[in-house]
Amino acid sequence: MKRREFIKVSSLLGAGAAASPALLLGGCAAKPLPGTGTVSTTPTICDMCFWKCAGNVYKEDGEIWKITGNPDDLHSGGRLCTRGTGGPGAYLDRDRLKRPLMRVTIDGKQTFRETSWDVALDFIADKMKSIAATAGPERMLMLNHGAGSSHFRHLLRAYGSDSHAEPAFAQCRGPRDVGFRLTFGASASSPERTDMANARCIVLIGSHIGENLHNGQVQTLAEALNNDVTLITVDPRFSVPAGKSKYWLPIKPGTDMALLLAWMNVLITEDMYDKDYVERYTVGFDQLARHVRDYTPEWVYLETGIKPDVIRQTAREMAQAAPATVVHPGRHAVWYGDDTQRSRAIAMLNALLGSWNRKGGFYVPEKVSLPNYPLPDYPKPKARTADAYPGKWPFAGQGVTNGVIEASVGDDAYFKGWLVYGTNLPQTVPGIAQQLEAAANSLELVAVVETMPSEMTGYADVILPECTFLERYDDLRNSGERHPSLALRMPAFEPKYDSKPGWWIAKQLGKRLGLEAYFPWNDYAEKLDWQLKQVGSSLEEMQKIGVKNFPRKTPLYFRDGERVRFRTPSRKIELYSKQLADKGFEPMPVYTPPDPVPEGFYRLNYGRMPAHTFGKTVNNPLLFQLSPENQVWVNPLVANEWSLKNGDYVRLGGTNGVVSNKVRVRVTERIGPDSVFMAHGFGHKSKRLRLAAGVGADDTELMGNVKVDPIMGGTGLRASFVTFVRERA
Repeated sequence: MKRREFIKVSSLLGAGAAASPALLLGGCAAKPLPGTGTVSTTPTICDMCFWKCAGNVYKEDGEIWKITGNPDDLHSGGRLCTRGTGGPGAYLDRDRLKRPLMRVTIDGKQTFRETSWDVALDFIADKMKSIAATAGPERMLMLNHGAGSSHFRHLLRAYGSDSHAEPAFAQCRGPRDVGFRLTFGASASSPERTDMANARCIVLIGSHIGENLHNGQVQTLAEALNNDVTLITVDPRFSVPAGKSKYWLPIKPGTDMALLLAWMNVLITEDMYDKDYVERYTVGFDQLARHVRDYTPEWVYLETGIKPDVIRQTAREMAQAAPATVVHPGRHAVWYGDDTQRSRAIAMLNALLGSWNRKGGFYVPEKVSLPNYPLPDYPKPKARTADAYPGKWPFAGQGVTNGVIEASVGDDAYFKGWLVYGTNLPQTVPGIAQQLEAAANSLELVAVVETMPSEMTGYADVILPECTFLERYDDLRNSGERHPSLALRMPAFEPKYDSKPGWWIAKQLGKRLGLEAYFPWNDYAEKLDWQLKQVGSSLEEMQKIGVKNFPRKTPLYFRDGERVRFRTPSRKIELYSKQLADKGFEPMPVYTPPDPVPEGFYRLNYGRMPAHTFGKTVNNPLLFQLSPENQVWVNPLVANEWSLKNGDYVRLGGTNGVVSNKVRVRVTERIGPDSVFMAHGFGHKSKRLRLAAGVGADDTELMGNVKVDPIMGGTGLRASFVTFVRERA
C-alpha cells in the first residue's frame, strides 16, 4: 500500500452536489440595507494576491460589509482591484478549511479525520525531531508562497534549516530578477520599479498589464496613457494593452530574443543610444556592438514576422523618448528556457536607452529602515538548499522548486520532510504529478498549512487550517517603492471555526521543538508594536491609520553626471557578463529558434484574467460569479478546420498524453492560427472546492515540453503544444 494515497474527496465534505455562490455565502435571508447599521472599520493588507495593497475592512453590526482601499496608501493609489474587493468571499467561503485534519486508514482506505490542534502539532513536532536526529534539520524543506510564510520560515531557521523554495522564483519571476542582477547588480524589484507615470514611451513584451491587475502597475500605465505615452506591445495575442497601443507587434511565439537584439542593432547602427550614459556606467559596449551586428531588421523579420520598417520605427520611438522610456521587465518570465538571457536582453536595451534609475524609466526604490525584533541568532545550517542538486543552476539565488521536488524522491532522497505553505504545487509546477506522488511516498512528513482544500492538501499527513487574512496579524508591509511606507494587517474578526493565525501555529510548533526563545511574544501584536515604536509609531497609531508614509532619505533617480557603483563585479552595468562566461554560458544573449509546432498541434499560450489570482481565487464565491470558467481562444481558421463554434466545449490534449477537462471555445481573430490561449488556474480536481472542481481546463497538466533554464533552473512554460480531442461517439 502507498504511504500516501492522493485523497480526492474528503468524507468530511458531506452529501450534495456543488452549492450555489449565494448558498456558500450564507443563504439569501433578508438583511437591512448596507450601511444602515453600526459601522466600524479595521485596517488590513489585502492577501488576494502578492501586491499587498492596504485597505479598510468595513463591518456592520459586527458582520463583514466590504473592503475598500486605504486612501493614504501610495502603494495602491487608495484603490483595490476586483480581487481585492472580493476579499470578503475568502472569509465567508464555506469550503475553507475549518479544523486540523490527519490522514488515517479506515477499512483499508486512506482519508482525513478531524483532530485537535494538540494532536496535529505533536505529530508534526515529533516527525521534525526525528528528521533532525537521523538526517539533520536541513533535510526538512519548506515550500511556500505568500507573505504569511514568514512565520514558518522563521520557525525552520530557528530549527536549523534554511532549505526552502517557492514557485514565485523558478515558475515565475526568477529569470527576470537573475537577468537584471547580472546586468545592473539589482533586480527589477517587487512591485516593479518602473516609472511609467513619467514615461514618454513604454514597451510591453508579453506583459499583460490590465489583465493581470497588478494594481499599482495598472494605475501608472493608465496615467501614462492619459498623458499620451507611446505604447508598444509585443505579443502574439491581441491583449488588452495591445488594444491601447500605438504599435502592436504580433510576433511569432518564441522569437522575442531576436527582436530585442534587432532593436539593439538599430540603436547602435543609427547612433541613437545614450552615449554619455553608456560610456559612464557600462562595460562591454564594443563586444555588444559586434554581437548584434548580424541581427539586422531584415534577418530578424524572417524569424519574428515583424517587418523591418516596424522594427526600425519602434526603435526610433524608444530613442526619441529616452531616457523616459521603459522597456518593461515583465513579471512572469519563464517562457522558452532561455529566459535569463532574454531578461538580460531587456535590461541591456534599457541600459542603451539610459533609462535605468532615470526619470520616466526606472526609479530607485527605498524601504523604511525597520529594525528586527531582538531574538537569538539562528543556528548555522550545515547545508544549503542547492546542495540537494549539486552543480545545477549556478545563478539560482534561492531554491529551485522543480529541483527540490526531484531531490525528495526515493529511499535515498535528500529531503525527508516538507512543510508546505500557501502553494498549490499540482497546479503550479508543470509535469509534476507523477514526481509529486513519488515524493509524497518517499517523505517522512508532509505538513500543509492552508486556508482552502487545494489539491496539495491531498498529499498531506496533516492539514493545518490557517485563518484568512481578515482574521490575523502578519508582518508589516515594508516593500521598496518610490515612497517608503509601512502598512498594517490586523484581525477584523476572531478566527472562524477552529482555524488559527500562522504566527500562532509557528509559535506552538516552536514550543514543542524547544525553540521558545525564538517566539517570546504571547501575541504577535507585541512584536509589531516594538518594531513600530523604533521608527516613531506604535501599534495603537497604526490600528487607527493603517498606513504610515515616511520621507525619502535618498534621491529617487540618478543625478546628472553622478558617480555610481553598481553591485556587479565590475561595479558597472555589465553588457558583457564575465560572470556568465566564467561559468560556461554565453556572455551576451544569443537567439535560438523555438521548436517547430508538431503537425496538428498548436502552441499553448496562457495568461491571467482580471477576476482571479490564478487558481487561488477560483472558488471564491464572489469572484466565481464574475468568472466561473476559463476559455480557450481559437483563431477562426482553426475553428473552421475543427468545426468548432463559439461557445462549444472541447477537450485539449498535450504532447504528454494528458487530456484536459472540457473547456469553452472562444473563436477570435485576437489569436493567430498557430496558437491557442487560455487563462491559468482552472480545472481544479479537489472536489472539496465545490464551486471550482472540474470547471474549466488546467493548462499546467498539458505542458509536455518544458524547457529548463540552465542558468537558474526556471521552467519554460510556453514551449508546449496542444491539440483538440474529439469526443467519442
